[in-house]
Amino acid sequence: MGAAALSEDAKVGTGLDLVLDIGKTRARLMVLDAEGQVLAAMDTASQARPCALGYSALDTDGLAAWLAQAIVSLGPLRDGLRHAVVTAHGAAFALVDDDGLVLPVPDYEFEGFDERPADWVGDIGDFALTLSPDLPRGLNAATQLDWLQRHHGHLLQRGQWLPYAQYWAWWLSGVAASEVSSLGCHTHLWHPAQGRFSDLAERRGWAARSAPLRRAWEVLGPVRPELGARLGLPASLHVHVGVHDSNACLARYLRAAPRMTLVTTGTWVVVMAPGAPYRALDPRADLLGNVSVRQGLVPTGRFMGGRELQHLCAGADPALANTADLDDLLARGVMALPGFEPQGGPFRDQTGQVVDANGPIRLDSLSPAQRATLAALYCAQVTAWITMQLGGTAPVVIEGPFADNAVYTGVLASLLPTGGVSVSTDTLEGTARGAWMLAHWTDPTHTPLATTPVAPWHHPALAGLQAAWLRQISAN
Repeated sequence: MGAAALSEDAKVGTGLDLVLDIGKTRARLMVLDAEGQVLAAMDTASQARPCALGYSALDTDGLAAWLAQAIVSLGPLRDGLRHAVVTAHGAAFALVDDDGLVLPVPDYEFEGFDERPADWVGDIGDFALTLSPDLPRGLNAATQLDWLQRHHGHLLQRGQWLPYAQYWAWWLSGVAASEVSSLGCHTHLWHPAQGRFSDLAERRGWAARSAPLRRAWEVLGPVRPELGARLGLPASLHVHVGVHDSNACLARYLRAAPRMTLVTTGTWVVVMAPGAPYRALDPRADLLGNVSVRQGLVPTGRFMGGRELQHLCAGADPALANTADLDDLLARGVMALPGFEPQGGPFRDQTGQVVDANGPIRLDSLSPAQRATLAALYCAQVTAWITMQLGGTAPVVIEGPFADNAVYTGVLASLLPTGGVSVSTDTLEGTARGAWMLAHWTDPTHTPLATTPVAPWHHPALAGLQAAWLRQISAN
């Protein structure tokens, strides 16, 4: 754990904001000033571990201990904190009562969630209402709640359900709330177009045990007095409701560009197309409906791009991707056919392979730089396919670590007929920036967007390779 260097002015500043970004892979704590500049930043790995109830659980105790230590280490910066906002990954819900967690927060990657009742598909309801595919493991929150109800039903008779972002807001404030961007992210608990709990959630009693619905930017209240005293936080620190992570990133753009396509990258590559012309979403292709912080329906597609990138890199540094090796791969007809990760995505039921013009080849026959380049090419191809299936419109903005990969961005800009592809140039990643903006959502002015256009990467063999790739994936 390390804090960013602090200026003397930062140490005595006021009107500061605390942002907690609780991701599936890493958790971050940041302090921002009134202009949105980062004054301090720390991070740690997000962990999961077996629990006594027989499932894999998120390590909330370890994370709470780290957060407490990190907050204390802020020293004089704590005195200037006025707002706290949490953003967290989806597919995680916490059951709390006056004594704390009723049971450990399930980890959606627990393989036991694949054990389901024979009538489960019929029980979850029509996709036209839930706009959520039936996904593996616990990627649908309702799958987790069903498993818990069947195995530990007596525990579910107490407490309130909170989405994961709101769990950490509750940890700070003691006030329980729910929020639509988390309820509506492929949970089977919400009907996005109707703006209400699903029939399944009502029938099972989960809706009745959900905390009251609040908007992401609302203030829940001040920090809990006992926690504030222990961590040296000011009593005037206002805790906001918080938000699902992909929707935090989208919120950053909604005020300036209500019609756009946002590509957030990381463990998951998520394509969100608010304002796209309506097209029928397809659960088989993991094309689903999310819900924005404004409660609007957001056509969305995603795949586990970060994991697939790692698989294809096979130990190579993704930063080795380069256009010279891309030229060579295209000349040889080398391409990766999906998929390489069964947890979500349009090709989750297909078995991936690497081929060239003569047939399958071994991944280890490629150099590290070639593997990194192939991985970037593949992720751009899948991203372009999803964007076109959604009918995503320009501007197209790429956020997250893939925005620094020139092969990924250049190929994507070349494959998309919409044009207008840009990358974020904000020094702060979009999820954290969006969370920070929610603390100032009702301010009369808003922070201008920081993006730069991407030049399409032209190569005579790219169109032919993409056509061959599309034929192959259609045949599988």
